[in-house]
Amino acid sequence: MYVYDQVDRNLVAERVAQYRDQVRRFLAGDLTEDEFRPLRLQNGLYIQKYAPMLRVAIPYGLLSAVQLRMLAAIARRYDRGYGHFSTRQNIQYNWPRLEDSPDILADLASVEMHAIQTSGNCVRNITSDEFAGVAPDEIVDPRPLCEVLRQWSTFHPEFSFLPRKFKIAINGSVEDRSATAFHDIGLYLCRAPDGELGLRVLVGGGMGRTPIVGTVIREFLPWQHMMTYVECILRVYNRYGRRDNIYKARIKILVKALGAEEFARQVEEEWALAKDGPGTLTEEELKRVSAYFTAPDYEPRPADEGEFERRIAESRGFARWAGRAMRPHRVPGYRAVVLSLKKTGVAPGDATAEQMEQVADWSERYGFGEIRVSHEQNLILPDVRAGDLFTLWEQARKAGLATPNLGLLTDIIACPGGDFCSLANAKSIPIAEAIQRRFDDLDYLHDIGELNLNISGCMNSCGHHHAGHIGILGVDKDGEEWYQVSIGGADGSAAGHGRSAIGRVIGPSFKAEDMADVVSRLVEIYLENRETGEHFVDTVERLGIAPFKAGVYGTPVRTKKEPSEGVVADA
Repeated sequence: MYVYDQVDRNLVAERVAQYRDQVRRFLAGDLTEDEFRPLRLQNGLYIQKYAPMLRVAIPYGLLSAVQLRMLAAIARRYDRGYGHFSTRQNIQYNWPRLEDSPDILADLASVEMHAIQTSGNCVRNITSDEFAGVAPDEIVDPRPLCEVLRQWSTFHPEFSFLPRKFKIAINGSVEDRSATAFHDIGLYLCRAPDGELGLRVLVGGGMGRTPIVGTVIREFLPWQHMMTYVECILRVYNRYGRRDNIYKARIKILVKALGAEEFARQVEEEWALAKDGPGTLTEEELKRVSAYFTAPDYEPRPADEGEFERRIAESRGFARWAGRAMRPHRVPGYRAVVLSLKKTGVAPGDATAEQMEQVADWSERYGFGEIRVSHEQNLILPDVRAGDLFTLWEQARKAGLATPNLGLLTDIIACPGGDFCSLANAKSIPIAEAIQRRFDDLDYLHDIGELNLNISGCMNSCGHHHAGHIGILGVDKDGEEWYQVSIGGADGSAAGHGRSAIGRVIGPSFKAEDMADVVSRLVEIYLENRETGEHFVDTVERLGIAPFKAGVYGTPVRTKKEPSEGVVADA
């Protein structure tokens, strides 16, 4: 993984010192709240409902064991003993004190981490595939190009004050595990017929108040031109993106207003001036960065596969977990293992300090000291030897990290919602828990099959509800919490057969206490109508929403007509 050089260390240390002085001046009354707000946001600090929230960057979801132990130490020392892993592959702390935030940033800097550009109207954390480097379907490892973009975009003077926040994802595999089409810029690594490496470029994707699937503006861009082309997209957006209306400030609105063809024309016109300029990548530079992402020294372990198969045959519990938690590895004798942060009764994405420390230990004991964070708010050990899988499972069970529900209904993606967030219209965590308890039967879950359920507490869509097979959105109705339901969304992954789609709202919203019943009825309608081999999203695509709508609203649940949705602010 990438290791800081002296330039990185100096830059982050200087930022910590600057921020420490800014906090001192604010607490002394020398800076007003309005003056301090952009300064704290540039360092990842929000003011939430009950306390500050600090968002820490985990570039492209990659952590070392040392870094994860530091995240655990921060949770124990400055928070309430846990952290929340988000859909942006970051971690958030919900209870730090403002006075402690400079010390937290200093502790992060000691292990080559920071909170720079995790908020504000700038290029946010570059995200990617959590199985990068180990996935058998990988075309090329995207992490070196992610790192190039991270370095290029950090403190970029031209793009530090964009019209709105800006998100970029790079996917390097056949399967899109990065929700690439729902980003402001989505980059798919691909190869031309002659083997040349390049990128398929999408722009204008996003969720929020106006969910849009990104549009392809260039089918093939040679990799050397990635930075200059991205720069030109940002330049057109920075020049013409709206700054007079926060709800219409994202690039997706500009692309829609101009039309994708005209937007692409303007980017190409801008690029004609920048192409082959100083920002053009060279083989030498790519090799330099790629050297930080070389494969570990894998040992041939043919006997491990036999041990793994024996354990599968002997233990139904282990077999069930293995079928859900393990992902294939490009090296025989190894597996990538997903550790579920979705145990019933625990807020989705939350991990205690003790759990983080255990995962760090396992990454060293059973792999090469690496951990990944997924968009689905789970943790991954990317390089586990097959002979160690049974022992890992036993330990993960004791730690509450082995719920065999990956890809199933209770593997819920959810934002913190109204329990913490001052922007939320409704709570997310209690709804997730009620649904998890309703479906806390593994046999029934496995019969239902692949089904993604996403929950957002407001239209900012931090829970990616638009892309859920079932999406739940919290809305405010006359000061009360209600929930709107959509079905048929897909994030581009294999679970939706590679489709990226926005879910369709089935009708008026529901009271909180009815949500478990509503989801139960949706599942029942699916089971009554599915054909052989169909998952929930397939049945919705085949039948449309009509039978689901009729089935749900034919049951005695309370509904209320939909007024306009809640506000969108800085998220």
